[in-house]
Amino acid sequence: MRNAVSICIAVVVAPLAAQDRAIDVGRSTMTVHAGKAGLFSIAGHEHWISAPLGAGVLNNSDKPHVEFTVRAAGLTVKPDPKVDSKTQAEIQNTMQEMVLESARYPEIVFRSSRVEPQAARTWKVEGLLTLHGVTRPVSAVVTQAGETYAGRTSIKQTDFGIRPISVAGGAVKVKNELDIEFQIVTRPE
Repeated sequence: MRNAVSICIAVVVAPLAAQDRAIDVGRSTMTVHAGKAGLFSIAGHEHWISAPLGAGVLNNSDKPHVEFTVRAAGLTVKPDPKVDSKTQAEIQNTMQEMVLESARYPEIVFRSSRVEPQAARTWKVEGLLTLHGVTRPVSAVVTQAGETYAGRTSIKQTDFGIRPISVAGGAVKVKNELDIEFQIVTRPE
């Protein structure tokens, strides 16, 4: 009888452990850092961009995977106290219309293709990122603390068909490399 109960519990619990868990988009964060470059970069501004997740799932079972979407129109440049509101609005508009072309490419999508354990609660996650209509491989080391999975990665804008913004003939420009930091929180089971 005891073995029968154990088998029944295993049959019920195993599928639950292997299920996808919804990402809590309200508590998850993704921040993109766009640095400055060029001969007169001292005159430029660095930008931190909030990229709220729109939807996604995460599974850390024996077949781990993660996928999520971000609405391109939802990306916002965080206010900079050194920048007046008119310039801030111009920066936001430039990002949406010239850089992301969010009306033409409304979604940014990541789907993992491989997740390898590295240490306790740490994985190397490889996958495909679709941004600006271009799909490229990316990877990140992700660490779990409770319901939160945190990590960082970098991408090059030009890899996704995006030409970094520059002014004054390139004397001030946004760096090609973007640093991305994320904390993905799953909903409680």
